[in-house]
Amino acid sequence: MSPNFASLPRLLSILLLSVGLAACSPEPEPLPFTGNDISTANIGRTLELIDGNGETRTLKDFRGKVVVVFFGFTQCPDICPTAMVQLASAVEMLGDAAKDVQVLLITVDPDRDTPEVMKAYVEAFDPTFIGLTGTPDQVRKTAQSFKAFYVKVPSPQVGQYTMDHSSSFYLIDKEGKTRVLMRGDASAEDIKHDLWLLLGSTPN
Repeated sequence: MSPNFASLPRLLSILLLSVGLAACSPEPEPLPFTGNDISTANIGRTLELIDGNGETRTLKDFRGKVVVVFFGFTQCPDICPTAMVQLASAVEMLGDAAKDVQVLLITVDPDRDTPEVMKAYVEAFDPTFIGLTGTPDQVRKTAQSFKAFYVKVPSPQVGQYTMDHSSSFYLIDKEGKTRVLMRGDASAEDIKHDLWLLLGSTPN
């Protein structure tokens, strides 16, 4: 049978229309974070501190894991322990995926928070958590990198003080890029949701 060349223009029009529709179809929107997406802020690039075993740690040590960074101190009366409980609950809710998450508490009170003190404190909430400290200069540089605020506040008692500090959670993806900023009073469910997204899974 001879080809019907007269029908070719019509077939080409249909094919072009199909390609055009496919190209214009919107790509599925990524699921939104419950926290603030700060992927373009380029913060949290510097971290060189001491863990509870006296070893120097940097963000490179945690590549391949989703990292949660929180700034606080062990003598914090309420904000820090509450935040740590929420983090522990969120990690527990991840089940087997928790092995791919690392929580880091960075002290803003290096004069009192020695490596041993930090280790005992964080492991009371979850044995996988890591507490980080260092010299005042190391802590200052790390806090500046994350744009985290802290200041020593004298107490009415002679020789005593407390610390005022920002209390946000910084969520860092597996490649070491800071992606999400969450309020320090975020619920365990919201933290878990954003961790799932960075782990590459659909929140459940």
